[in-house]
Formats: sequence, structure tokens, C-alpha cells
Amino acid sequence: MNIKAAIVDVYGTLLEVGPAPPHAEQLWHDLWVEMFGRAPELSRLVFSVACNRAMASHHATARARGIVYPEVNWPLVVAEVLPKFAALAPAAQDEFLWRQIRTGHTTAMTAETAEGLRRLKSHGCVLGIASNAQAYTLGELGHHLHKHGLGLDLFEPDLTFWSYQHGFSKPDPHVFQLLTTRLALRGISEGQTLMIGDRLDNDIEPARAHGWQTWQLSHSGNEGDGTFAELLRALGL
Repeated sequence: MNIKAAIVDVYGTLLEVGPAPPHAEQLWHDLWVEMFGRAPELSRLVFSVACNRAMASHHATARARGIVYPEVNWPLVVAEVLPKFAALAPAAQDEFLWRQIRTGHTTAMTAETAEGLRRLKSHGCVLGIASNAQAYTLGELGHHLHKHGLGLDLFEPDLTFWSYQHGFSKPDPHVFQLLTTRLALRGISEGQTLMIGDRLDNDIEPARAHGWQTWQLSHSGNEGDGTFAELLRALGL
């Protein structure tokens, strides 16, 4: 496998995603008290349901405009559901969103994943990201990279696609066309590009459709599938 660039998914690939922490309700309560000076007006469940309804409305509007795989701007969704949030200063909004999302799920990065990134970079592979994400994703990813002595500067800004910045998401072919074009500007061809992801529908199949090589993180044992350690062995690293 001869590659010059690796484009990596985030959730389910770089970051393992788990359920809400056991003390999520207390975290939600404390967040409201610290940010708004009072107990929550909405439960976590009611807040989640309201946000899902708002997102569905935004998605329907975008689809009516021809965007097949729309993406929302999470702060705008939260502001619709919680007018109090919209009145916060920008720094306080960032703090609220960072803490709010951590009441809904947990994330982790394995040492094997961090070592895989380190090895790829040290052997001259250009790294990028293709992620269905929100702004808080950068905080979550940066937080876990830092734990392993790494940083977001591992990834080239021009080869990084965050869906919230564009209004559409994977598996939209425009995601992969955009990155293919930017790779070509660096002199890197489709066949020299590797997509690393956990999902066939969002990562592997659309990347293959653009002529990229692929590696699906899994434990299936099939060719082109496996762990980060098995990927490194396949690359001779």
C-alpha cells in the first residue's frame, strides 16, 4: 500500500464514543446553576427532544434547497431551544456547549490510535480529517490528542473537512471531491490517498468511489479491515 496522504474520520475512528456519564444529570444541573444562576428549566431529555425537532426542521429546509446530506450549526440549534443561551457572551456560549455535550456522551482515544497517527506522520504521510462534526468536536479531539502528547497541528488545515463549516456532511460526494482537489494541488493523486474510517456508508464506499485507497477500522479480519496496529503492519510501518 503506497500512500502519501491519510484522511481520517473522527467519531468511531480517532475517538471512541460511549454513553452519557453516570452523573450526567448532576452535570446538567450544575451547568445551569453556574451559567444561568438557577436550576434547569428543561430536563436533559426535554432539551434533547427539542433539539432533535429543531435539527429536523433545519434539515428539511436544506433538503428543499437540494442539499442531500445537510448539516446544522449546533449553537444556532441550542439558541432556538434555549433563548437564555443566545444571551450569553461568546466565551460563555463556548463553555456551555463544551460542558453540555459532555453530559450526552463520553469520548476516549486509545494509545494504539495515538501511536498510529504518530507513526504515519513521522514517516512523511500528510494527514487530514473528514468528519461529520461540530465546533465542539475540535475541543474533544484536541483534548484527547493532548493526553497523548499530540495536537491538532498534526492535521493539515487545507485537508481538513468539518461538516459544520460547510452545511453538508458525509457521505455527500462533494466532501471527497473537495479533498481530492486539494490533494491534487499538493501533487497527491487519488491512488496515493488513504481513507481511514469505521463506517462503510460514510467513509469507505464514497472514498472508493473517488479512487482512494481505504482502511476500515474493524475486527472482521477481512482484507483492508482491521485495527490501527494492523494498518501500520500493512503499510510496513
